[in-house]
Amino acid sequence: MRTVFGVFGDPIAHSRSPHMHNAAFRELGMECTYHAFRVSRGNLKDALLGGKAMGFGGVNLTVPLKQEALKIVDADPLAKSIGAVNTIDFKDGMKGYNTDGFGAKRTLEEKSVEIKGSNLLIVGAGGASRAIAFQLAKDGANITIANRTEQKAIDLASDISFIATSARGCGLENIKELIMESDILINCTTMGMHPNTEGTIATSEEMHPELTVLDIVYNPLETRLLKEAKKAGAKAITGEMMLIYQGAEAFRIWTGVEPPVSTMKKAVLEEL
Repeated sequence: MRTVFGVFGDPIAHSRSPHMHNAAFRELGMECTYHAFRVSRGNLKDALLGGKAMGFGGVNLTVPLKQEALKIVDADPLAKSIGAVNTIDFKDGMKGYNTDGFGAKRTLEEKSVEIKGSNLLIVGAGGASRAIAFQLAKDGANITIANRTEQKAIDLASDISFIATSARGCGLENIKELIMESDILINCTTMGMHPNTEGTIATSEEMHPELTVLDIVYNPLETRLLKEAKKAGAKAITGEMMLIYQGAEAFRIWTGVEPPVSTMKKAVLEEL
């Protein structure tokens, strides 16, 4: 009998996690399968209890469920500090973890982007934003969080202030000035995600050649934001490796097995 894993979210049709994890399971000859399930915030508790009751091995969570899960699962200290869960393991109850920040860190390191001492602008203040802000603040970046609802950005900056060299939150009114002050820009919103691919948080006129731009949206692989970054001469980093690295860490948590990262990457790129 195959062990079932999955990803819960709403929307969920864009997810490439099933292709990535199923490729890894096939590569390793594991009797496991991974599927996407559309689950609303209000139904998350029932869905998790149902998955546990049916013998699921574990699940990932995406928008808009990462913060809601804290009310339901036994989260580890990092996930509690972040205030969001993206990975749940069912081996012993319902244990919650957050691997998003690790994924972003590994993605930037792979592209030889210096984190320590950098001025980092994160746009968005949701679950992924929190994970990335905590991780990269811990790694020594000076953090600015900009969000449509300014108070959410201010609250997040306050939450990470105990580990950050510098942290501030603000609205989006002065996005051009914020970008010009930054070394790294990370889009943690759904702006530009399929099917609304013309959306962007910034244009080339608002960027500079010394900027590194990471878009955690990976469908499409090259978002309009990244196209605009290239026009400005900035370094543009696609979001699939963050997906892969955070997924690889979840794979380790669920199975205790070292995941075949190259196989996972190939599966994601073939889909995209």
